[in-house]
Amino acid sequence: MTSFELFIGNKNYSSWSFRPWIALKHKEIPFEESLVPFDFENGNPKFRAFSPSMKVPVLQDGDLTVWDSLAILEYAADCYPEKGLWPADKAMRARARAIASEMHSGFSALRGACPMNMRRPVEMLAVDEAVKADVSRIVEIWSECLEKSGGPFLFGDFTIADAMYAPVVSRFVTYTLTQSPVFEQYRAAMTETAAWQTWEADALKETWYVAVDEI
Repeated sequence: MTSFELFIGNKNYSSWSFRPWIALKHKEIPFEESLVPFDFENGNPKFRAFSPSMKVPVLQDGDLTVWDSLAILEYAADCYPEKGLWPADKAMRARARAIASEMHSGFSALRGACPMNMRRPVEMLAVDEAVKADVSRIVEIWSECLEKSGGPFLFGDFTIADAMYAPVVSRFVTYTLTQSPVFEQYRAAMTETAAWQTWEADALKETWYVAVDEI
């Protein structure tokens, strides 16, 4: 049995924290949550005590420290193989890893223009062609995955791939970035989970204000 401690940032804004948190919570993997808000211009000096990168999230398991969302999720999958954090089928697992990695390294236009902000009133945001291209590619990924798996999640059951795209669902809602029926189907599956609802309820109660994330 592991003794996970997950350090996260503000639930309203921290998309990278949301990713491992929702996976661990949804899969009922035990962990202790430590929230350290980034209410300073460049994060929070307190991050230095637990984060080699001075960023969140960070997972501590005894003497081991793991930083970066995807690395944390991979480690959790190794520790709890019975939880199905990756698809059991080898080909599906490879595809899930590919789209998770594409989310991890790509879609910079969407990230820059539309930061996660669950507290922001839902309102359509005018975006440029680069953001529209990111949105189109993401909807394409979701469409292909859901057609092959039958849903409700990208590979049938909830996996790391869904955790990686969870903040994107939030962004699409907040900024009204697509009217795709595929998005509506996937949004319903994600937002109806108890893990999502718990995170969102906490996010809406927060009072920290980060100007750079207020578009």
